[in-house]
Amino acid sequence: MSELFEHNADVIRYRWPALISRLQGEDSSLLQADLVEGLGSTLSINGIQLTSRHDRLREARLQADSLPPDSSELHVYGTGLGDLQVQLLERAELRRLYVHILNGAVFALVLQLLDQRQWLEDPRVELVYAGDLAEIRLPFFALPSELVLADDFNAKIRDRLISETHLAFNNREFDPQSAEVVQRLQASAALVQADGDVAELFGSRPDQEVFIIATGPSLESHLERLRTIREQAVRPLFICVDTAYRPLLNHGIRPDVVVSIDQRISFRHLPAEGTSAIALVYMPMGDPLVIGAWQGPRFTGYSSSPVYQQMRTQWPKGLLHGGGSVIHPAVDLAVKMGATQVTLFGADFAFPGDKTHAGWSDGDLGPQLGAARHWVLDGQGQRIKTQLNFRSYLCELERYISAHPEVRFYNSSRAGAMIAGTTFHPELAS
Repeated sequence: MSELFEHNADVIRYRWPALISRLQGEDSSLLQADLVEGLGSTLSINGIQLTSRHDRLREARLQADSLPPDSSELHVYGTGLGDLQVQLLERAELRRLYVHILNGAVFALVLQLLDQRQWLEDPRVELVYAGDLAEIRLPFFALPSELVLADDFNAKIRDRLISETHLAFNNREFDPQSAEVVQRLQASAALVQADGDVAELFGSRPDQEVFIIATGPSLESHLERLRTIREQAVRPLFICVDTAYRPLLNHGIRPDVVVSIDQRISFRHLPAEGTSAIALVYMPMGDPLVIGAWQGPRFTGYSSSPVYQQMRTQWPKGLLHGGGSVIHPAVDLAVKMGATQVTLFGADFAFPGDKTHAGWSDGDLGPQLGAARHWVLDGQGQRIKTQLNFRSYLCELERYISAHPEVRFYNSSRAGAMIAGTTFHPELAS
């Protein structure tokens, strides 16, 4: 280790003794590090510049200015070259600055190359590994370079940071004033008034075991077993998401309940024939032609989205949790019906086996495998391809699971994303 590392390490050893052994164990030799010069200079790690190569300090000031000026506590995710930390510590009103390490090897390398004592010695600073905490802290600034470079241990927190950063952008198409939204809700009004209230189902299955069936590729490995279980006299309740309905039908499996929330769901996904014994739980953004053709009992529910604010007041119905994907209200429905054990099928949030969905061709349901530029860890701890919105959906499901410790959640597959808060089903997990 360099002399600079020892000077930096002495501070860390004194202030955070539990961290120094972890940092000394980080293998920075695996990183491709280069000096990149422009009007100034910076460090490039695996082709990603940690900061601007022209004016690091001006960049740090811009980053600092994005944070509330009067906040007494702030969080920085990623250590960078220390520039943002130094800028923030100039604020007299700041009482605590948490610096969350997103890549231990990168930080260890910076400690070898640059003197970081100016901010490490400040008594207001707390240094932690991001992955040691289950959830992100606000207000924060996440260094863009280290969101890309985040290591496996800190990946869950990286996903939450990106999801939070993209929240406003992801919600842009759910503007309650949008002409498309207003038109769809008006077209659904008659159904909402006539159909049942999802709250009628709440509490109807106390202590029930429920299977939640989504459309991830791993579902295919369970279809035969699901068909066998479905034929048993005593069995779990089958709740499937809308896009899983047709693949289940194709294998002779009829769910008990289908949940649908997406305005893009068509008869191609939810054919009405033979549905008289199957309940449909939907939100009013669904296609009223598809919903109205459903032959079985229909139940309307809302999420807390501003899109449904007027309808919630005019025609009150039960609320289901919304997290961006249909899997969230499906899981919430199971819990509100009384489930004490929930097993997830096809909840992959990724593309195991280089497939996007079970029972559908690449691109049929939107995402294409070739567009996957991101990763999550699967049930074996290996990186697997995914896309940003899938990671966001995963974050929201994990938060939901954490908020319901009274329910045991099982995952049926190690092929998809590791879902925090679940355990692998002892008999069904593959």
